[in-house]
Amino acid sequence: MATFYARDRSSAVLRSSRSEVWAALTDAALIAQMTPYVTRIDVDGDRWTWRMGTIPVLGTSVSPHFTEVMTFAPEDRIDFHHDPAHSHEMTAVEGTYLLADHADGGTEVSIDLQISTHLPLPGLARPAVERVMAGVVKHMGTVFSRNLLKHLGES
Repeated sequence: MATFYARDRSSAVLRSSRSEVWAALTDAALIAQMTPYVTRIDVDGDRWTWRMGTIPVLGTSVSPHFTEVMTFAPEDRIDFHHDPAHSHEMTAVEGTYLLADHADGGTEVSIDLQISTHLPLPGLARPAVERVMAGVVKHMGTVFSRNLLKHLGES
């Protein structure tokens, strides 16, 4: 068993207002609907449990679920950290969304997140596994972004 990592950092300027973007990014059901592989997000106060479908990784498959502690600074920042009470979960995500007014109007949105997962694979598989993880994360981000733009009426 080894731990593998993938990180995503990206930003974009949207024509939509901060309040419109904020409403979308804090709607767990909408996020689950817009994000590939995510089957649902269960919300219990500030805990969001993400449930995902099966993802193939080098001859094995995983169906991740992970519980995040969400901290919201309205229309400014969303921080998420893996819930320490759920240390038995094999996947965890740490990250931040930042929203800011853009000089030319609209909203600048940035995300920085890191995913870690424990898999029944040897550490020697790290380069291949992390390459697959990076591809999956990139795909998820691309589709989520496209769906967010569509939801906001910007596509």
